[in-house]
Amino acid sequence: KLCEGILNILEKDTKTSCQVACLEALRILSRDKKVLVPVTTKRNMQILMRLAKLDTVEDPLERASEFPVIVEALKCLCNIIFNSAVAQKLSLELNLAAMLCNLLEKCKDHQSVDDIKCFDLRLLFLLSLLHTDIRSQLRQELQGVQVLTQALESSLSVRWTEEYKAAEDRDRPPLSLQNTDCAIEALKALFNVTLDSWNVHSKNESHQFRYMAAILRHCLLTTGPTEDKTEELH
Repeated sequence: KLCEGILNILEKDTKTSCQVACLEALRILSRDKKVLVPVTTKRNMQILMRLAKLDTVEDPLERASEFPVIVEALKCLCNIIFNSAVAQKLSLELNLAAMLCNLLEKCKDHQSVDDIKCFDLRLLFLLSLLHTDIRSQLRQELQGVQVLTQALESSLSVRWTEEYKAAEDRDRPPLSLQNTDCAIEALKALFNVTLDSWNVHSKNESHQFRYMAAILRHCLLTTGPTEDKTEELH
């Protein structure tokens, strides 16, 4: 009942601070699988997707005051999808993966949306891990390899000297914690999406995998903010 009450509040147009507080409470509650059973419905998933700005294809990310709401809504969706098989099935029905790829594209033009990007990538990782149909959808329909590779390239701030050769700068500073976390989530999602990609058939696929290999080499030469983070990145 508490979760339902929170979602009923979130369905209304309330103040940003109220939305964040409600989403934080829901995130904590959503760690309990038993609590999720009555609230994992199409309506409730759509409420969270709307708050995460996943239902607006054209609208850019402009209002920074909304960013904390987007992040918390994505965190809630991560918990719910991880803990609920029903939510995993609804994700395919609601075309969640396509909406996440669209949101990731919007993040390209912003410097202050790393948290949004990170939890978007984490949700794509979870979907590609837990639902084989979504994994196939990402690979075949949504150009998931390209989208995730570009997210990884952006997080690592790759500079190119040749088509498949990244610039090597031994004196560059370590990656920030946020960029490291984004890169790690992109790598995990890429692993899932390319898991069954043993046969490369087209010229475009060949280019995509050579491009990705060059970025992965650059990744191995990159250090994170701590030894533990560098080890996780590699």
